[in-house]
Amino acid sequence: MDEETRRIFNKFDINGDGKISSSELKKMLLTLDSKTTSKEIKRIMAELDKNGDGYIDLKEFADFHQSGGDKLADSRELRDAFDLYDLDKNGLISVTELHAVLRKLGEKRSLSDCRKIISSVDTDGDGNVNFEEFKRMMTRA
Repeated sequence: MDEETRRIFNKFDINGDGKISSSELKKMLLTLDSKTTSKEIKRIMAELDKNGDGYIDLKEFADFHQSGGDKLADSRELRDAFDLYDLDKNGLISVTELHAVLRKLGEKRSLSDCRKIISSVDTDGDGNVNFEEFKRMMTRA
């Protein structure tokens, strides 16, 4: 398991008990200004909680994070993830939107870092990431 997956998991695992509860998932999504409903939280939990214990453990999270991309290529979850970053809802993730979301997540990245991230996936060269570019990035093996 890579360090990035563990770091993201730890951000969601607010109380540090090694598992993500539905309330922790909801709290993190609210931090990101997501309008996720309780029904959607239950659906996400059911999808990720493979052993049915009511929590998402690190292994379940890693399985989703590392191999889930192919299964999610056209799913609502991938669109929801894109929408978390597309703050102005114009269908593009800009450098400043990426920077703002990463700051909310506690990531200390500069605008220059965000420009590099965007340019690494910006295949059409417009300086933004559209949904297709985001989808390719998220479903890379």
